Amino acid sequence: MSNSAESGVDAGTDADTDEGDDDGGPMQVSSPDYHSENHTAAQTCGWTANALRGEGKCYKNIYYGIESHRCIQMTPVVRCNERCVFCWRDHQGHSYEMDDVEWDDPEAVVDASLKLQKRLLSGFGGNDEVPREVFEQSMEPRHVAISLDGEPSLYPYLPELIDAFHDRDITTFLVSNGTRPEVLRECDPTQLYVSVDAPERHTFDEVVGAMEDDAWEKLLETMDVLAEKDETRTVLRTTLVKGENMHHPDWYAGFYQQADPDFIEMKAYMHVGHSRGRLDRTAMPDHEEVVDFTERIGEYMPEFTEVKDVPASRVALLSKTKDTWVPKLKKDSEFWERDPVTGD
Repeated sequence: MSNSAESGVDAGTDADTDEGDDDGGPMQVSSPDYHSENHTAAQTCGWTANALRGEGKCYKNIYYGIESHRCIQMTPVVRCNERCVFCWRDHQGHSYEMDDVEWDDPEAVVDASLKLQKRLLSGFGGNDEVPREVFEQSMEPRHVAISLDGEPSLYPYLPELIDAFHDRDITTFLVSNGTRPEVLRECDPTQLYVSVDAPERHTFDEVVGAMEDDAWEKLLETMDVLAEKDETRTVLRTTLVKGENMHHPDWYAGFYQQADPDFIEMKAYMHVGHSRGRLDRTAMPDHEEVVDFTERIGEYMPEFTEVKDVPASRVALLSKTKDTWVPKLKKDSEFWERDPVTGD
């Protein structure tokens, strides 16, 4: 699940009952903070708005080459099978029973995502702070972060959804909690993130609050799935919570090594939304603490020779190489030559 401090979503409210979507039909999304069609939800990332105004880009641009103003933040399902202590969502009403869901096919989810993104950004077209060229680019998204909320692997057609985005020449960053290894085995996004928020079972139970008894075992199986990925770039991501899971860097290193990831991201917990009812503000590490803990882990993983950090996002990256950009996103790539706005 994404962090609202990173995304720019107002995480402080949550509706108790489902409402109709903008077209008057039934839907599966109860949060008024999202635009949605049936079970597909999208919301403008704060960095998307910043990039449109020329006020900076997401750390994923710095690390991986994502153009923030052309990135959709969406999810095909807002429901989740974990109750992480650091989550900004209201755990009540965030059930993951799926019996009542009428699932849209992948093409419909892609269509809905594009439609919702254009609706969300349409107001920027009249903003004097946004250059017209930049706005026109934003109307032709080239990236999708399947990470807004919930657990995407609960959507039954997730591998096909990723393929459908790729067929539209849109890169995919998928974020999962790793509880559905059988689904992730079939998924080949541009970059696959899996959350690892504890180095061992006891901390996992305390911090993650999984709703399924075998969640820890499934996460271990997912590490094996990641290790088998050859073409898909893999990232392990840990949300650091002071007093909860910032301990035993050697254990984290041992856990991470099972997955043989390309990158490791360490991100500070942010004291926002409903997490404020579970954690004190002192649980939020500052950027220097994030970097220090990351470097301590790196001491046990000598193959990760590079440490990069972005203070504005309180995030640090461990990498085996200096060049961390997605190859197809480099400025002279065929991907940008095929761009409907800027390509020749």
